[in-house]
Amino acid sequence: METQKDFRSIQGWGADLDHKNRPAYPKERLPARDIGVHWLSPDYQDRKIEILKSNERPEMTPVFGTTVPPSGFSGVLRRWAFKFSENDVRHWLILITADRINMIEGLFDDLLRGKIPNVFKEMGGKAEFKYNKKGFIKKAAFTAVVLGGVSYLLLRKRNR
Repeated sequence: METQKDFRSIQGWGADLDHKNRPAYPKERLPARDIGVHWLSPDYQDRKIEILKSNERPEMTPVFGTTVPPSGFSGVLRRWAFKFSENDVRHWLILITADRINMIEGLFDDLLRGKIPNVFKEMGGKAEFKYNKKGFIKKAAFTAVVLGGVSYLLLRKRNR
């Protein structure tokens, strides 16, 4: 039979019991206290690249990400996805597909620049093998079957 341990000696234990012990509690006050900012909404970020925005919002948000500007075929797909509402599954499925295509486009960009990508390392192959051997073997077998099938079809086509 397990005995109850006394955890009161641990700093922060039971912080939810008394509001005075909750670190975020003062910020939860209503009305909110003045935190000293000079604006109601932040200044708008400069747009130096094409930014895709939801058709459900009339204006751009003040701050937005610029890490992956739409380009190539994945950019075409992204532009198409943003024609659908965010609550439409097509919007998200097209964006996921565009992400996968963008990854492949990145591999081709690396090859065109003379850099040979280490796909195994970049996709976490070592960690997958170490922590999920069964899953790794399944993926390796699937890849081998697909590559074997493609090779077979190409060789068969060449021999005709």
